[in-house]
Amino acid sequence: MFDLKVINSVLNELETERGVSREKVLEAIEFALASAYKKEYGKKGQIVKAKFDLNSGGVDFVQSKIIVDRKNVIMEDVENEENSDISSHSDEFSSKVRFNPEHHILIEDARLIKKDAQVDEEVVFPLEKRDDFGRIAAQTAKQVIMQKIREAEKTSVLAQFGKSEGDIVSGTVERMERGAVYLDMGRAVGFLPYEEQIPGEHFKQGERVRAYLLKVEDGQRGVFIKLSRSHPKFLEELFKAEVPELAQGIVEIKAIAREAGSRSKIAAYSKDEHIDPVGSLVGQRGVRVSTIMSELGGEKIDIIEWSDNTSRFIEDALSPAAVTKVEIVDEQERRAKIFVAEDQQSLAIGKGGQNVRLAAKLTGWKIDIVSIDGDGQEIVREPRAPRE
Repeated sequence: MFDLKVINSVLNELETERGVSREKVLEAIEFALASAYKKEYGKKGQIVKAKFDLNSGGVDFVQSKIIVDRKNVIMEDVENEENSDISSHSDEFSSKVRFNPEHHILIEDARLIKKDAQVDEEVVFPLEKRDDFGRIAAQTAKQVIMQKIREAEKTSVLAQFGKSEGDIVSGTVERMERGAVYLDMGRAVGFLPYEEQIPGEHFKQGERVRAYLLKVEDGQRGVFIKLSRSHPKFLEELFKAEVPELAQGIVEIKAIAREAGSRSKIAAYSKDEHIDPVGSLVGQRGVRVSTIMSELGGEKIDIIEWSDNTSRFIEDALSPAAVTKVEIVDEQERRAKIFVAEDQQSLAIGKGGQNVRLAAKLTGWKIDIVSIDGDGQEIVREPRAPRE
Protein backbone atom coordinates (compact mmCIF):
# COMPACT_ATOMS: atom_id res chain seq x y z
CA MET A 1 0.00 0.00 0.00
CA PHE A 2 2.82 2.38 0.87
CA ASP A 3 6.37 2.79 -0.39
CA LEU A 4 8.24 1.84 2.79
CA LYS A 5 11.57 3.23 1.54
CA VAL A 6 10.00 6.66 1.09
CA ILE A 7 8.22 6.44 4.45
CA ASN A 8 11.44 5.52 6.28
CA SER A 9 13.40 8.23 4.46
CA VAL A 10 10.82 10.86 5.49
CA LEU A 11 10.80 9.58 9.09
CA ASN A 12 14.60 9.80 9.31
CA GLU A 13 14.68 13.28 7.77
CA LEU A 14 12.00 14.66 10.08
CA GLU A 15 13.72 13.16 13.12
CA THR A 16 17.25 14.38 12.35
CA GLU A 17 16.56 17.75 10.73
CA ARG A 18 13.35 18.91 12.38
CA GLY A 19 13.43 17.06 15.69
CA VAL A 20 10.09 15.28 15.16
CA SER A 21 10.22 11.72 16.54
CA ARG A 22 9.29 8.71 14.40
CA GLU A 23 6.55 7.83 16.87
CA LYS A 24 4.90 11.26 16.42
CA VAL A 25 4.96 10.96 12.62
CA LEU A 26 3.54 7.42 12.70
CA GLU A 27 0.85 8.64 15.07
CA ALA A 28 0.01 11.42 12.59
CA ILE A 29 -0.16 8.92 9.68
CA GLU A 30 -2.46 6.59 11.64
CA PHE A 31 -4.71 9.47 12.70
CA ALA A 32 -4.92 10.70 9.09
CA LEU A 33 -5.71 7.22 7.71
CA ALA A 34 -8.43 6.77 10.32
CA SER A 35 -9.91 10.17 9.38
CA ALA A 36 -9.86 9.25 5.67
CA TYR A 37 -11.48 5.86 6.34
CA LYS A 38 -14.25 7.43 8.42
CA LYS A 39 -14.88 10.12 5.80
CA GLU A 40 -15.24 7.53 3.03
CA TYR A 41 -16.86 4.56 4.76
CA GLY A 42 -17.68 5.51 8.36
CA LYS A 43 -20.94 6.36 10.11
CA LYS A 44 -21.88 9.33 12.26
CA GLY A 45 -20.47 9.08 15.78
CA GLN A 46 -18.18 6.18 14.87
CA ILE A 47 -14.71 6.06 16.43
CA VAL A 48 -12.26 4.71 13.85
CA LYS A 49 -8.63 3.94 14.59
CA ALA A 50 -5.83 2.78 12.30
CA LYS A 51 -2.72 0.70 12.99
CA PHE A 52 0.08 1.11 10.45
CA ASP A 53 2.65 -1.69 10.18
CA LEU A 54 6.00 -0.13 9.28
CA ASN A 55 7.44 -3.55 8.35
CA SER A 56 4.79 -4.65 5.86
CA GLY A 57 3.19 -1.32 4.93
CA GLY A 58 -0.26 -2.72 5.71
CA VAL A 59 -2.98 -0.93 7.67
CA ASP A 60 -5.56 -2.43 10.02
CA PHE A 61 -8.71 -0.47 10.87
CA VAL A 62 -10.79 -0.95 14.01
CA GLN A 63 -13.90 0.60 15.47
CA SER A 64 -13.65 1.59 19.10
CA LYS A 65 -16.65 1.74 21.44
CA ILE A 66 -16.80 3.13 24.97
CA ILE A 67 -18.36 0.93 27.63
CA VAL A 68 -21.28 2.66 29.39
CA ASP A 69 -23.80 1.81 32.08
CA ARG A 70 -27.45 1.97 31.05
CA LYS A 71 -28.17 4.14 34.12
CA ASN A 72 -25.76 6.87 32.97
CA VAL A 73 -26.97 7.35 29.37
CA ILE A 74 -30.14 8.49 27.64
CA MET A 75 -31.54 5.56 25.68
CA GLU A 76 -33.54 6.22 22.50
CA ASP A 77 -36.52 4.18 23.73
CA VAL A 78 -36.86 6.46 26.79
CA GLU A 79 -36.98 9.57 24.63
CA ASN A 80 -39.59 8.06 22.33
CA GLU A 81 -41.96 6.95 25.04
CA GLU A 82 -45.10 9.06 24.51
CA ASN A 83 -46.10 9.10 28.17
CA SER A 84 -42.66 9.74 29.67
CA ASP A 85 -42.43 13.08 31.45
CA ILE A 86 -38.84 14.03 30.50
CA SER A 87 -39.30 17.62 31.65
CA SER A 88 -39.79 16.43 35.23
CA HIS A 89 -36.38 14.73 35.05
CA SER A 90 -34.50 17.57 33.26
CA ASP A 91 -31.73 17.78 35.88
CA GLU A 92 -31.21 14.02 35.69
CA PHE A 93 -31.04 13.97 31.89
CA SER A 94 -28.81 17.07 31.61
CA SER A 95 -25.91 15.20 33.22
CA LYS A 96 -26.25 12.20 30.88
CA VAL A 97 -25.04 11.59 27.33
CA ARG A 98 -27.17 10.25 24.50
CA PHE A 99 -26.53 6.57 23.76
CA ASN A 100 -25.09 6.08 20.27
CA PRO A 101 -24.71 2.44 19.17
CA GLU A 102 -21.80 3.44 16.91
CA HIS A 103 -19.99 5.13 19.81
CA HIS A 104 -21.12 3.22 22.92
CA ILE A 105 -21.63 -0.34 24.10
CA LEU A 106 -23.58 -1.33 27.22
CA ILE A 107 -21.65 -2.96 30.04
CA GLU A 108 -23.75 -6.15 29.86
CA ASP A 109 -22.99 -6.56 26.15
CA ALA A 110 -19.29 -5.74 26.63
CA ARG A 111 -18.99 -8.49 29.25
CA LEU A 112 -20.17 -11.02 26.71
CA ILE A 113 -16.99 -10.17 24.78
CA LYS A 114 -14.67 -9.49 27.73
CA LYS A 115 -15.60 -10.85 31.15
CA ASP A 116 -13.72 -8.25 33.21
CA ALA A 117 -14.86 -5.25 31.15
CA GLN A 118 -15.38 -2.02 33.10
CA VAL A 119 -17.31 1.21 32.43
CA ASP A 120 -15.32 3.83 30.41
CA GLU A 121 -13.00 1.20 28.96
CA GLU A 122 -12.72 0.72 25.19
CA VAL A 123 -13.74 -2.32 23.19
CA VAL A 124 -12.45 -2.62 19.62
CA PHE A 125 -13.99 -4.38 16.63
CA PRO A 126 -12.09 -5.04 13.38
CA LEU A 127 -13.27 -3.21 10.26
CA GLU A 128 -13.06 -4.23 6.65
CA LYS A 129 -9.67 -3.41 5.09
CA ARG A 130 -9.74 -0.62 2.57
CA ASP A 131 -7.09 1.09 0.44
CA ASP A 132 -9.24 2.66 -2.27
CA PHE A 133 -9.81 6.03 -0.61
CA GLY A 134 -11.48 8.73 -2.67
CA ARG A 135 -9.68 11.89 -3.77
CA ILE A 136 -11.30 14.06 -1.06
CA ALA A 137 -10.52 11.54 1.67
CA ALA A 138 -6.90 11.24 0.49
CA GLN A 139 -6.54 15.02 0.45
CA THR A 140 -7.97 15.17 3.97
CA ALA A 141 -5.44 12.57 5.11
CA LYS A 142 -2.58 14.59 3.62
CA GLN A 143 -3.75 17.78 5.37
CA VAL A 144 -4.12 15.97 8.70
CA ILE A 145 -0.60 14.49 8.42
CA MET A 146 0.92 17.91 7.68
CA GLN A 147 -0.99 19.51 10.55
CA LYS A 148 0.07 16.82 13.00
CA ILE A 149 3.71 17.07 11.90
CA ARG A 150 3.64 20.87 12.36
CA GLU A 151 2.16 20.44 15.84
CA ALA A 152 4.80 17.85 16.74
CA GLU A 153 7.57 20.08 15.38
CA LYS A 154 6.27 23.05 17.38
CA THR A 155 6.18 20.92 20.55
CA SER A 156 9.75 19.78 19.89
CA VAL A 157 10.98 23.37 19.35
CA LEU A 158 9.19 24.57 22.50
CA ALA A 159 10.83 21.79 24.51
CA GLN A 160 14.30 22.52 23.07
CA PHE A 161 14.29 26.28 23.56
CA GLY A 162 12.21 26.14 26.73
CA LYS A 163 15.20 24.47 28.41
CA SER A 164 17.41 27.36 27.27
CA GLU A 165 15.22 30.10 28.73
CA GLY A 166 17.48 32.28 30.89
CA ASP A 167 20.63 31.23 29.01
CA ILE A 168 22.73 32.85 26.30
CA VAL A 169 21.88 31.64 22.81
CA SER A 170 23.23 32.59 19.42
CA GLY A 171 21.89 33.01 15.92
CA THR A 172 22.63 34.50 12.53
CA VAL A 173 21.05 37.78 11.49
CA GLU A 174 18.32 36.86 9.02
CA ARG A 175 16.69 40.25 8.51
CA MET A 176 16.00 43.61 10.14
CA GLU A 177 12.58 45.25 10.26
CA ARG A 178 11.65 48.57 11.90
CA GLY A 179 14.64 48.43 14.21
CA ALA A 180 14.02 44.83 15.30
CA VAL A 181 16.47 42.07 14.42
CA TYR A 182 15.42 38.53 13.48
CA LEU A 183 17.95 35.77 14.13
CA ASP A 184 18.05 32.39 12.44
CA MET A 185 18.51 29.95 15.33
CA GLY A 186 18.32 26.73 13.35
CA ARG A 187 14.85 25.36 14.01
CA ALA A 188 13.32 28.68 15.02
CA VAL A 189 13.64 32.44 14.52
CA GLY A 190 14.64 34.64 17.45
CA PHE A 191 13.20 38.14 17.87
CA LEU A 192 15.48 40.89 19.23
CA PRO A 193 13.35 44.05 19.69
CA TYR A 194 14.86 47.51 19.34
CA GLU A 195 14.37 48.26 23.06
CA GLU A 196 16.29 45.07 24.00
CA GLN A 197 19.34 46.01 21.93
CA ILE A 198 22.40 47.86 23.19
CA PRO A 199 22.12 51.52 22.08
CA GLY A 200 24.39 52.25 19.14
CA GLU A 201 24.65 48.64 18.01
CA HIS A 202 24.45 47.89 14.29
CA PHE A 203 24.06 44.44 12.76
CA LYS A 204 24.76 43.03 9.32
CA GLN A 205 22.92 40.25 7.56
CA GLY A 206 24.65 36.93 8.20
CA GLU A 207 26.43 38.23 11.33
CA ARG A 208 26.60 35.88 14.32
CA VAL A 209 24.94 37.43 17.38
CA ARG A 210 24.71 36.29 21.01
CA ALA A 211 21.76 37.26 23.20
CA TYR A 212 19.93 36.40 26.41
CA LEU A 213 16.83 34.23 25.91
CA LEU A 214 14.09 36.13 27.74
CA LYS A 215 11.07 33.94 27.03
CA VAL A 216 9.69 31.22 24.77
CA GLU A 217 6.00 31.27 23.90
CA ASP A 218 3.63 29.29 21.71
CA GLY A 219 2.31 31.97 19.35
CA GLN A 220 -0.34 31.84 16.63
CA ARG A 221 2.33 31.97 13.93
CA GLY A 222 4.64 29.49 15.59
CA VAL A 223 7.14 29.52 18.42
CA PHE A 224 7.96 33.05 19.62
CA ILE A 225 11.50 33.49 21.00
CA LYS A 226 12.19 36.89 22.57
CA LEU A 227 15.84 37.85 23.02
CA SER A 228 17.70 40.64 24.81
CA ARG A 229 21.20 42.12 24.83
CA SER A 230 20.38 44.97 27.22
CA HIS A 231 19.03 42.88 30.10
CA PRO A 232 21.20 42.78 33.27
CA LYS A 233 20.98 38.97 33.21
CA PHE A 234 22.79 38.96 29.84
CA LEU A 235 25.77 40.56 31.59
CA GLU A 236 25.60 37.99 34.40
CA GLU A 237 25.46 35.04 31.97
CA LEU A 238 28.44 36.45 30.01
CA PHE A 239 30.47 36.49 33.23
CA LYS A 240 29.38 32.91 34.03
CA ALA A 241 30.78 31.82 30.68
CA GLU A 242 34.12 33.54 31.38
CA VAL A 243 34.54 33.02 35.15
CA PRO A 244 34.81 29.38 36.37
CA GLU A 245 34.42 30.44 40.02
CA LEU A 246 31.06 32.00 39.12
CA ALA A 247 29.85 28.98 37.15
CA GLN A 248 30.86 26.69 40.04
CA GLY A 249 28.95 28.80 42.57
CA ILE A 250 32.01 29.79 44.61
CA VAL A 251 31.56 33.42 43.61
CA GLU A 252 28.08 34.91 43.37
CA ILE A 253 26.75 38.06 41.72
CA LYS A 254 24.47 39.66 44.29
CA ALA A 255 23.27 42.68 42.30
CA ILE A 256 23.61 44.35 38.90
CA ALA A 257 22.76 47.89 37.86
CA ARG A 258 23.04 48.43 34.13
CA GLU A 259 22.62 51.17 31.58
CA ALA A 260 23.28 49.09 28.48
CA GLY A 261 26.01 50.33 26.17
CA SER A 262 27.22 52.93 28.65
CA ARG A 263 28.05 51.66 32.15
CA SER A 264 27.26 48.85 34.58
CA LYS A 265 27.96 48.17 38.23
CA ILE A 266 28.21 44.66 39.66
CA ALA A 267 28.28 43.59 43.30
CA ALA A 268 30.03 40.23 43.75
CA TYR A 269 30.39 38.00 46.81
CA SER A 270 32.72 35.06 47.52
CA LYS A 271 31.69 32.07 49.64
CA ASP A 272 35.38 31.24 50.06
CA GLU A 273 37.34 33.81 52.05
CA HIS A 274 40.49 32.84 50.17
CA ILE A 275 39.02 33.87 46.80
CA ASP A 276 38.70 37.53 45.86
CA PRO A 277 35.31 38.01 44.12
CA VAL A 278 36.39 41.22 42.35
CA GLY A 279 39.66 39.68 41.15
CA SER A 280 37.80 36.60 39.87
CA LEU A 281 35.50 38.68 37.69
CA VAL A 282 38.23 41.05 36.51
CA GLY A 283 40.65 38.24 35.69
CA GLN A 284 44.43 38.31 35.34
CA ARG A 285 45.40 41.66 33.82
CA GLY A 286 41.71 42.34 33.30
CA VAL A 287 41.36 39.76 30.53
CA ARG A 288 37.95 38.44 31.65
CA VAL A 289 36.21 41.76 32.04
CA SER A 290 37.83 43.05 28.84
CA THR A 291 36.39 40.16 26.84
CA ILE A 292 32.90 40.98 28.11
CA MET A 293 33.32 44.70 27.50
CA SER A 294 34.23 43.92 23.87
CA GLU A 295 31.08 41.81 23.49
CA LEU A 296 29.05 44.76 24.78
CA GLY A 297 30.61 47.32 22.49
CA GLY A 298 32.94 48.88 25.06
CA GLU A 299 30.43 49.21 27.89
CA LYS A 300 32.29 50.19 31.10
CA ILE A 301 31.91 47.76 34.00
CA ASP A 302 32.59 48.61 37.66
CA ILE A 303 32.95 45.58 39.93
CA ILE A 304 32.72 45.95 43.70
CA GLU A 305 32.58 43.54 46.60
CA TRP A 306 29.12 43.06 48.06
CA SER A 307 28.76 43.73 51.80
CA ASP A 308 25.92 43.33 54.28
CA ASN A 309 27.26 46.50 55.93
CA THR A 310 25.03 49.14 54.34
CA SER A 311 27.41 52.07 54.78
CA ARG A 312 30.34 50.20 53.33
CA PHE A 313 28.25 48.84 50.44
CA ILE A 314 26.99 52.31 49.48
CA GLU A 315 30.51 53.73 49.77
CA ASP A 316 31.93 51.06 47.45
CA ALA A 317 29.00 51.42 45.04
CA LEU A 318 29.94 55.08 44.44
CA SER A 319 33.39 54.04 43.23
CA PRO A 320 35.56 55.51 41.72
CA ALA A 321 34.62 58.51 43.92
CA ALA A 322 36.23 58.69 47.40
CA VAL A 323 33.50 58.92 50.06
CA THR A 324 34.27 60.74 53.32
CA LYS A 325 31.21 59.66 55.29
CA VAL A 326 27.93 57.78 54.91
CA GLU A 327 24.95 58.85 57.02
CA ILE A 328 21.84 56.65 57.16
CA VAL A 329 18.94 59.13 57.17
CA ASP A 330 15.96 56.75 57.18
CA GLU A 331 16.20 52.96 57.41
CA GLN A 332 12.55 52.41 56.51
CA GLU A 333 12.60 54.61 53.43
CA ARG A 334 16.16 53.47 52.68
CA ARG A 335 17.58 56.96 52.35
CA ALA A 336 21.24 57.85 52.87
CA LYS A 337 23.31 61.04 52.76
CA ILE A 338 26.81 60.74 51.33
CA PHE A 339 29.52 63.27 52.19
CA VAL A 340 32.38 63.76 49.74
CA ALA A 341 35.18 66.28 49.34
CA GLU A 342 34.36 69.13 46.98
CA ASP A 343 36.72 67.83 44.31
CA GLN A 344 35.00 64.41 44.46
CA GLN A 345 31.43 65.60 44.03
CA SER A 346 31.31 65.56 40.24
CA LEU A 347 32.96 62.11 40.23
CA ALA A 348 30.44 60.78 42.76
CA ILE A 349 27.50 62.12 40.78
CA GLY A 350 28.94 61.15 37.40
CA LYS A 351 28.17 62.42 33.94
CA GLY A 352 24.48 63.18 33.77
CA GLY A 353 24.09 61.74 37.29
CA GLN A 354 24.94 58.25 36.02
CA ASN A 355 27.31 57.15 38.80
CA VAL A 356 24.96 57.99 41.67
CA ARG A 357 21.99 56.64 39.70
CA LEU A 358 23.65 53.25 39.15
CA ALA A 359 24.83 53.15 42.79
CA ALA A 360 21.23 53.73 43.93
CA LYS A 361 19.99 50.90 41.67
CA LEU A 362 22.73 48.56 42.84
CA THR A 363 22.19 49.13 46.57
CA GLY A 364 18.46 49.81 46.55
CA TRP A 365 18.99 53.03 48.53
CA LYS A 366 18.06 56.63 47.72
CA ILE A 367 21.35 58.53 47.78
CA ASP A 368 21.93 62.25 48.31
CA ILE A 369 25.43 63.58 47.58
CA VAL A 370 26.71 66.38 49.81
CA SER A 371 30.10 68.07 49.38
CA ILE A 372 32.13 69.26 52.39
CA ASP A 373 35.08 71.60 52.80
CA GLY A 374 38.44 70.92 54.44
CA ASP A 375 36.95 71.46 57.90
CA GLY A 376 34.21 68.91 57.28
CA GLN A 377 31.52 71.56 56.92
CA GLU A 378 28.75 71.15 54.38
CA ILE A 379 29.16 73.49 51.43
CA VAL A 380 25.92 75.27 50.72
CA ARG A 381 25.82 76.75 47.27
CA GLU A 382 23.82 79.88 46.61
CA PRO A 383 21.22 79.41 43.88
CA ARG A 384 22.14 81.18 40.69
CA ALA A 385 20.21 84.30 39.85
CA PRO A 386 18.13 83.98 36.71
CA ARG A 387 19.58 85.58 33.61
CA GLU A 388 18.11 88.86 32.49
